[in-house]
Amino acid sequence: MEEKKINAVSGYVYVLIALVCFGLAALFISYGSVVGALLFVVAGFILKGIVVIYPNEGMAATFFGDYVGTIKETGLRWVNPLYSKTKISLRARNLNGQTLKVNDKMGNPVEIAAVVVWQVKDTSKALFDVDNYVNFVQIQSEAAVRKLANSYPYDHMEDETSNVTLRDSTGQINVFLEQELNERLERAGVDILEARVSHLAYASEIAGAMLQRQQASAMIAARRLIVEGAVGMVEMALERLEKNGVIALDEERKAAMVSNLLVVLCGEKSVSPVVNAGTLYN
Repeated sequence: MEEKKINAVSGYVYVLIALVCFGLAALFISYGSVVGALLFVVAGFILKGIVVIYPNEGMAATFFGDYVGTIKETGLRWVNPLYSKTKISLRARNLNGQTLKVNDKMGNPVEIAAVVVWQVKDTSKALFDVDNYVNFVQIQSEAAVRKLANSYPYDHMEDETSNVTLRDSTGQINVFLEQELNERLERAGVDILEARVSHLAYASEIAGAMLQRQQASAMIAARRLIVEGAVGMVEMALERLEKNGVIALDEERKAAMVSNLLVVLCGEKSVSPVVNAGTLYN
């Protein structure tokens, strides 16, 4: 079913006609004429077709079960009084999804939630293709978030070969979520304006272990950087000493110097130096 647009005429003229009919009906009834009763019925029939449509609001009209069309013109309007009319909001709405506990691609339990901004774009699909379009949006949004979490690992620690992860690829994850929601909600005539992951964390039962793992990985990476820098500084020191002819060291003294420099540069705490008052060999 596709949305059809129908134009409704201005209601002000019909309100005026109804008021004139009421006035004439009162006049004829005062004279005891049957015409007054007929005019009263006509005026009521005209007023039944008067509707008020607010901005960003639509009204779907049906005629004995057949969909006629949707009126989106705002203001005071008049339509066929025999039409059954159902108003529907076209404003943007927020869906703050609840936090779900699901497994990521690697099977680790994670907590994830999303915020979705949506609006109705096809009133006929929203009213007639699904039973309750608001409830439909909520359920399908939850299903899309679950599928998203199952499709990607939490981070690169779990899958180093993955190009997209839930934590490190936020922009791409939001795009995938928006595409998935648009596909699922197409039949309900709903358009997704924005979809973003609002909460992402490991589940409580593994959060402590994963935090220790992340800290260990960060410490190893920091140590690797420190060692690489220290080795470079030692190489530079030995090269400068030999180049400038400051001192000539045999292999044993070079090894001792390298060891001492690495201890100083790679140590976690400040080193207390020991002053050699003798020679290099004593």
